[in-house]
Amino acid sequence: MHRPFAVADTCFLIDWARYRRRDILFKLFRTVFVPEQVLDEIRSENTVAWIAGALARGWLSLYTPSSMEVEEAIRLVEWSRLHPQAAAIDMPEALCLVVGRRRGYIVLTENRGALLAPRLNKDYSGVEVWRALEVILEALRRGILEPNCERPDTVFREYSLDTLHLFPSKALEEAVKEVRRLCLSRA
Repeated sequence: MHRPFAVADTCFLIDWARYRRRDILFKLFRTVFVPEQVLDEIRSENTVAWIAGALARGWLSLYTPSSMEVEEAIRLVEWSRLHPQAAAIDMPEALCLVVGRRRGYIVLTENRGALLAPRLNKDYSGVEVWRALEVILEALRRGILEPNCERPDTVFREYSLDTLHLFPSKALEEAVKEVRRLCLSRA
C-alpha cells in the first residue's frame, strides 16, 4: 500500500511522542519531515529523545525550508492575523502548510489555525491536514491498529490518557461511528 510523506509541527510531535502506539506513524508514512523551526520549539527531553531516535532510524527527516518557502510562510502568518475568522498561525505551522501545499505532503498538526487554513484560504484548499484523530483513524482503516469492536472509542481514549489531549467531541463522535462501521464491515 502507498505510504505518503508527511510534515509535522511542534504541537503534534509533542503530543505524539507521549502516545504508547506512536510508532504506527511510521507504518502510515514513508517519512515524516520536521522543519528546523519546529525542532527549535521543542524543549521536552522525552520528545527530543524520541525525535532523535526516529531521525537516526530514518523515520523522521529534518526539513530545511527554502527562502521562497519561508517568504510564503511569512505571508501566511500575516494572512492569519489579518482575517478575524482565521485562527492565528505561527511560523512553524505556516511552514508545514507551505511544505504541504508545495510538495503534496500531509500536514500533521493540532493547531486550530493550521486546521482551518485549507477551508479559509483558497491557496491552501488542496492541503490535507490531519490531527492525531485522523492518523489513528487511518491506522485503523489500514489494519495497522485493530479496533476494539466492543468499545470502539478505546484507541482514542488511550491517546487522550497518554497525552492529556482531548479531541473535539463532534470529531470524536464521528471517528467512533467510523470505527463501528469498520467493525461491521469486517464481521
